[in-house]
Amino acid sequence: MPTYEHPRPALTADVVALAHGPAGLVVLLVRRAHEPFEGRWALPGGFVDEGEVPEAAARRELEEETGLRVGPSLSLVGVYGEPGRDPRGWTVSAAYLVVLDEPAVVLGGDDAAEAAWMPATDMPGLAFDHDAIVRDALAAAGELTPRGSDRTLT
Repeated sequence: MPTYEHPRPALTADVVALAHGPAGLVVLLVRRAHEPFEGRWALPGGFVDEGEVPEAAARRELEEETGLRVGPSLSLVGVYGEPGRDPRGWTVSAAYLVVLDEPAVVLGGDDAAEAAWMPATDMPGLAFDHDAIVRDALAAAGELTPRGSDRTLT
């Protein structure tokens, strides 16, 4: 394997899943089961495996952590790499958005202790820089139409 003089960050993928609930827009969050930020709410997501496309990693992490499978494509919200965003080291995340017609049944799995839909207007302070990612996704969501879900749980 070649070596490079330039350092390389870890790559992660996160998903902002929004849905139209009875009382308004809701965001899918997971309660972290491990450090860093154990017990805090965060977006579903995780590390991109070697050779894996970031969007595929986002889908995989969403399904592993919540049981939710989404339609054919996700929309890129942005790329987040602010120094210090992850206490484990230099981590850059590709964040994706999906808007659903209604909240699907979700279950915490993998490294998520719990998964739940929270009102977009009344969310707890999130781990990492996920508050900023959600704000950006909410701004972008006004331009999207709901895509649905096959609501398959694992």
